[in-house]
Amino acid sequence: MTNHAITATEQVAQATLFRTLHTGDQPLVLVNAWDAASAGIVAAAGARAVATTSAGVAWSLGTPDGDTLDRDAAVALVRRVADAVTVPVSADIESGYGATPDDVAETIRAVLAAGAVGVNLEDAWHGGSAPLREVADQCARIAAARAAADATGVPLFLNARIDTYLGGGADLTETLERAGAYLAAGADGIFVPGVVDPETIGTLVKEISAPVNVMAGPGAPPVRVLADLGVARVSLGSAVAQAAYAVARRAAQEAFGAGTYDSLTDALDYPELNGLLRR
Repeated sequence: MTNHAITATEQVAQATLFRTLHTGDQPLVLVNAWDAASAGIVAAAGARAVATTSAGVAWSLGTPDGDTLDRDAAVALVRRVADAVTVPVSADIESGYGATPDDVAETIRAVLAAGAVGVNLEDAWHGGSAPLREVADQCARIAAARAAADATGVPLFLNARIDTYLGGGADLTETLERAGAYLAAGADGIFVPGVVDPETIGTLVKEISAPVNVMAGPGAPPVRVLADLGVARVSLGSAVAQAAYAVARRAAQEAFGAGTYDSLTDALDYPELNGLLRR
């Protein structure tokens, strides 16, 4: 891991590289990080890019996931991650950390200034009158994000997340309609978390004229199967953070119960982890 502020030239190069990672023969696999240390571990394992998980970030900063995190805190975390690794960084910015398209544009400018070259922008409407934002509203937010990024000269990869399979009723027709509208508004890729059925994934890839991102984990097809289906990007989402917190719970329960420490047997070596943060 290195600690460095990315230059404008480096950022454009990383953004260009990040785009090409969505068009290769194999999917871009993203093991989502939530802090500088997890980002460094993922990068050291051979990641071609690092993406954050909004849930993991929120939890690590003491708030629940779902548009409750303060923009400044979120951006500060993105900066720490981007400064800690030399591979491209994509930031999960939830629904944009603001009520209006102008707010989303401000978030995009801040995230780019922090060193990221990609974002996930979701259409979930936390606290709204419906599970998802109206298509026109989300398109306005995507268009504002696109314009803000383009004005900086950085070819930001804007991944539009569609939450129909997480909270909107698992409607394939609506998903495809939203995908087309979001791409027309300026998105570069489409992310449909919650889909693990190969037939549905294959249909999404066939019908969406852009790189398709799915979320994987236990129960999802392996990367090689997703590659055969034409998936461009595979994200692990909050699952790695959840697994890490599960270790903390098991260790606590074991120490307070049996008084033993077997849950810690496979812990990372202290010098190795400390060394990652020193390089």
